[in-house]
Amino acid sequence: MDLIKSSGLLLRSVTGLVAMSAITPALNAAPQAKQQGDGRPNILFILSDDHTSQAWGIYGGVLADYAKNPNIRRLASEGTVLDNCFCTNSLSAPSRASILTGMYSHRNQLYTLADTFDTGLPTLATVLQQSGYATALMGKWHLKTKPQGFDKYSVFYDQGEYRDPTFIESSDPWPGARNYGERVQGFSTDLVTDKAIAWIREQDGSKPFLMCCHFKATHEPYDYPLRNAHLYDGVKFPEPHNLLDSGMTTNGRSFEGQTLEEISRRWMEASKDPDKWWCRYPGLPFSTEGMSHDEARRAAYQKLVADYLRCGATIDDNIGRLLDVLDEMGIADNTIVIYVSDQGYFLGEHGFFDKRMFYEEAARMPFVIRYPGKVGRGVRNRDLILNIDFAQTLAEYAGVEMPGAQGRSFVANLRGETPSDWRQSFYYRYWTTHDVRPSHMGIRTDRYKLIFYYGARLGMTDSDEVTDYKPSWDLYDLKEDPGEDRNVYGDKRYAPIVKALKKEMLRLRDEVGDTDSTSTEMQRILSEYYW
Repeated sequence: MDLIKSSGLLLRSVTGLVAMSAITPALNAAPQAKQQGDGRPNILFILSDDHTSQAWGIYGGVLADYAKNPNIRRLASEGTVLDNCFCTNSLSAPSRASILTGMYSHRNQLYTLADTFDTGLPTLATVLQQSGYATALMGKWHLKTKPQGFDKYSVFYDQGEYRDPTFIESSDPWPGARNYGERVQGFSTDLVTDKAIAWIREQDGSKPFLMCCHFKATHEPYDYPLRNAHLYDGVKFPEPHNLLDSGMTTNGRSFEGQTLEEISRRWMEASKDPDKWWCRYPGLPFSTEGMSHDEARRAAYQKLVADYLRCGATIDDNIGRLLDVLDEMGIADNTIVIYVSDQGYFLGEHGFFDKRMFYEEAARMPFVIRYPGKVGRGVRNRDLILNIDFAQTLAEYAGVEMPGAQGRSFVANLRGETPSDWRQSFYYRYWTTHDVRPSHMGIRTDRYKLIFYYGARLGMTDSDEVTDYKPSWDLYDLKEDPGEDRNVYGDKRYAPIVKALKKEMLRLRDEVGDTDSTSTEMQRILSEYYW
């Protein structure tokens, strides 16, 4: 079997690793963009936290008909949706650092939630600011150090609160470990949008702008304003087919995962004394007392989805407000609008909640972009796009270079002209390790996903010393098993594919510079368990 080319790339003809450049329909004609300032486009970059594709309503799935999403649908009809956009480390702060810098975690050095962003690194904001853009950031920052490259910012301390949040202004001293600033009454998603709209309205059109509008939603505790409190009352949501997945014995996966029983425990503990819990959950009290295991899991799923979709509906409300302002100001035709989540999230699939793992629900980043005349209308793009590509793409639209970025601009892809050498596989690594969610690395192609759970801390922050985990492998055939319900790593029929994918992962690790060459522990693990 000729599985590998001399360059080390996999041959699609044998393994089914088919090029993913299909884009339909063709680029539609759009009005000529209205020139403003120096003619370069404004950029409205809307980022949410954990707003997974299953809840967008435009990616299919059992919840597609339940999402309140008229404005996401509007963006999709007026722009291009990425069907295969992924993060390279499924965790909020690392993903945000990769979005800003165009670098993998090992290059920008922000691996976990406890790490601190290096203010000396070039970011999309610093590059655009230096090139003459007006720049602003409103909402969730989450990178510990003072935001750089923004003329104005108004951000939450750490995660921020949903109700009556505290904002730190660019005119304030940076707080370090202290949470202080101005407490503003209202719901965070609405307030962040208020601030973004006010700043956009202040722009006189003499130069283009970058507005980063970052929501806390839909992060745990999945809160929502009173206007959405009764949305979905009486609704019983359909369940994912693998909701009652009972663990590693069900599909042969190599990790336990964080199950819905844990969010139930949190809700019940918070129900006893909400003031002693780390966050304020809506809809308490909650209890599964007296229920069977399956009944309790189903009850947790129903509450999670109802809260989550109400929270997501609030995002959609505010996307609509932002789009209306662009229309009212007459600048919509020369403004790039992106809405994206920093990663995905489990909504009961495999019995899980939260993210972090290299399963599709957690690693996929739902993404839509509108840029009249430059990006096709009503288009679905299937190319493999990564969060490290965002900065390069927006820099190209702005006519500037993005120094140090490891990603690649997908401007041509958005025109329907996918380069012939576009990636057919990509590398992923999650660095944090705990008992139920071990550190791991992986590779994904059109059809296959191979994951190596090495489970070692390797000096990472925010991690446990897990001494009894034996490194293991998962392989999923995404064509035959899109739900990732069967680990086929040990199936002899897939042995040639496993061998080819392992070689490809080594090639990608070398290409991106993540070889663990200085870690004796990782070199030992690779030597003992890789082949």
